[in-house]
Amino acid sequence: MQSLLERISFLRPGLWDLIQIAVVAFIFYRLLLLWAGTRAIQMLIGLIVLFAVYALAEILQLELIRYLLEIFFTYGVLAAVIIFQPELRNALSKLGQSRLWRYFSRPEQSPESLQILAHAAEVLARKRIGAIIAVEREVGLEEYARKGTPIHAPISTELLESIFTRYGPLHDGAAVIRGETILAARCILPLTQFPVTDRSLGTRHRAAIGLSEETDALVIVVSEETGDLSLAQRGRLERKVSGERLREALGVKPGRAKLAPAPPAAQPAESAAAELSLVDRSSPAP
Repeated sequence: MQSLLERISFLRPGLWDLIQIAVVAFIFYRLLLLWAGTRAIQMLIGLIVLFAVYALAEILQLELIRYLLEIFFTYGVLAAVIIFQPELRNALSKLGQSRLWRYFSRPEQSPESLQILAHAAEVLARKRIGAIIAVEREVGLEEYARKGTPIHAPISTELLESIFTRYGPLHDGAAVIRGETILAARCILPLTQFPVTDRSLGTRHRAAIGLSEETDALVIVVSEETGDLSLAQRGRLERKVSGERLREALGVKPGRAKLAPAPPAAQPAESAAAELSLVDRSSPAP
């Protein structure tokens, strides 16, 4: 009896063991949340199947299958890093977006500069000038700004309008905003890796969703065809947003005087801004 109790003693974990189990379970839970609906979760299921086949080959003494799988698992770590590179980068980026780090790395943006940015977006929408503006938050956008044309000028309606004017040398691409400065223009942003269900969305909207998936940036999109304002953040896209919603997303406190009236065209109730699930994360990217 004593021998049996000694064999199953591992089933009686101590306090430290329970803490470690809870930490590992939380890590796996967060990883599953990050990878849910992506290609990574499908590959993870495939790896689980391979481990099950290996265990079965071990039990049935299938030497050839076990040998081949052992070779695969030996180099599997390097292969997994290469295959899961986008998902791993996204996961590490999300870890850096915790509230603890945000407390120490708040970007400095005055209410006046945010008002100017919101006003500029409304002017672009009113004139139907297509634009995409990425507002940097905790995660830096330096790698995207480096590939564009340096501007390093204070935010102004006139400058943003001249950047995105059709057929201008800088209109093709995104403008990156850091604090109170337009860091660069003509920046190339990553497109979303997931199929977009709404076929009416163009490259600007897909790039806005893609950047918001990889960073915590707020991306403002102005449609050239309709003049509608859209917001992308955390991999979601809100369409036909109002000036008030734009200011709310930028963090402008209500009650401050606006620099310009909202566009004259009234929005009907059924076309009010709503967060749309325009990205199909249940299907792998083509």
